[in-house]
Amino acid sequence: MDVTAELMHEHDAILGAIDILERICRQVDDGGEFPAGDLSDILDFLKNFADGCHHAKEEQHLFPALTRAGLPAEGGPVAVMLAEHDLGRKYIREMSAALGGEGVPASSAAFSRSARAYGNLLRAHIGKENNILFPMAERFIPPDSKARVAEAFARLEEERTGRGVHERYHEMLRGLGARYVAEAHHAD
Repeated sequence: MDVTAELMHEHDAILGAIDILERICRQVDDGGEFPAGDLSDILDFLKNFADGCHHAKEEQHLFPALTRAGLPAEGGPVAVMLAEHDLGRKYIREMSAALGGEGVPASSAAFSRSARAYGNLLRAHIGKENNILFPMAERFIPPDSKARVAEAFARLEEERTGRGVHERYHEMLRGLGARYVAEAHHAD
């Protein structure tokens, strides 16, 4: 699989997590239970897979390859993507804080607000990457550089995520999707 195809495949998983997150928020806003455990699992996925692995691949390997190929590091699409990654991290921190913890009550309203902002951001961000940035990468990054980026992706994934973790996340998302997204379709 080439580097942009791999990242687009990961985008599909991230969008699936956002769908689940938004369905849960709708249910909570409609008076349903605030499933802190399931939301914590989704946040774990967003922190460790979406940000810790996927965004790390982009920031540490793809974006530098794009700048070496001639895209500006400042003021261009790479800078926009980096700023959006940072904004996404802010929303993840806000969602984590809204889940509560040791002596801090959970806030479903604050969680939903940050979750919706995160979902809107990431949907637009992924659209820009899939439709603008990744075609630029395919056009401008030389084949030998793409091969090095692909190797670096594999190393990063092994070091950051470890064996079997992606599969565990995908299984978790399938289970949550069956519970929340399928239920929502039956209720419609």
